[in-house]
Amino acid sequence: MNEKENRMPALAPCPDYTPETVRRALEAAIEASGGLSWVKPGMRVGIKLNLCAAKKPEAAATTHPVLASELTRLLRERGAEVVLGDSPGGPFVAPLMHRLYETTGMELCREAGGVLNEDFGYSEVEFPEGKSIRRFACVDWLRSCDAVINFCKLKSHGMMGMTAAVKNLYGVIPGTHKSEYHYRHEDPMRFADMLIDLNEYVRPQLHLCDAVEIMEGNGPTMGTPRHLGLVLACRDPYRLDRLCAALLSLKEREIPYLEAAKRRGLLAAEEPEIGALAAPYALKDFQRSGATASWFARTEEDRGLRKLLKQGMYLLFRSRPAVGRDCTGCGRCARDCPASAITVVIGRARIRRNACIRCFCCQEFCPTGAMRVQRSLAARLTGR
Repeated sequence: MNEKENRMPALAPCPDYTPETVRRALEAAIEASGGLSWVKPGMRVGIKLNLCAAKKPEAAATTHPVLASELTRLLRERGAEVVLGDSPGGPFVAPLMHRLYETTGMELCREAGGVLNEDFGYSEVEFPEGKSIRRFACVDWLRSCDAVINFCKLKSHGMMGMTAAVKNLYGVIPGTHKSEYHYRHEDPMRFADMLIDLNEYVRPQLHLCDAVEIMEGNGPTMGTPRHLGLVLACRDPYRLDRLCAALLSLKEREIPYLEAAKRRGLLAAEEPEIGALAAPYALKDFQRSGATASWFARTEEDRGLRKLLKQGMYLLFRSRPAVGRDCTGCGRCARDCPASAITVVIGRARIRRNACIRCFCCQEFCPTGAMRVQRSLAARLTGR
């Protein structure tokens, strides 16, 4: 198989999470995307999961434990050491991570011969090639691995429109540091460039996506599970996410990091063969998060009137977080807000609009789903 074929995405039907079904789907998708011949005995392979919240597997918020455990078995059969983990928002400490492993069912991976990460340290790393960040905090456990597999979950997302392979690498930044990076990259396109920098720094050997039960609506933690029945694989995160966008019938201009990848020459302008691969499985009525971040994406080449027009249209069409009637006043959003734009008044969250940076951390981590993405009036009227 040549290099071009190796970097094309592959998909395999996976109607349920029974171990036998999952094993067949993983083997088929991985083989179609180049196989595991690169895995050598004694190699330490890190599996970067999506463990964004302490949710049970049926909530469709995290990588399913059966997929993670069967991948572990495949790697162990080749003689690799396997360590699995993530760094979600919040303190990156043992007690919280142990609860996360237990709730998400990841203890199953121990039975498969894997190790759940117990190294909660981080280091400042240099990345001179970065466009948006050239120095950042990075978790030590992944840096200690010989190779990394990025195993994401396909979901809607308040800020980026969709989360899959590219967004999953945000988990290399330790939990409490994420607020700082949100604050420093409040513009969606700058945040998108930061995500690409992280992907280019880590450069996982393989990207996998749990698209068996996906999440739509108020994602990435409080949306609605929906069956898609697929496992995806690719050596290239941008092409895998292009396939994901096609499966959800999302326009690529709605996904800021896909637009950023095109500008940086990491993704071709069009690849009809990926659209054709997705067509038999594509969802025509996928419920988006409501984000409209990149409809009028600004670039460094914009000048004069063009720059002013884009800025005006962006301000007119951009989405914002909104507090629903079911807010309990728990204060989680206020604690997680990077801009300190939220307070709790008489048992209800209040957002100071002049301080809000629209990072949607409040929406992502709200335990009741009361925080939602609200599209602007202009976006709703024009169907944007």
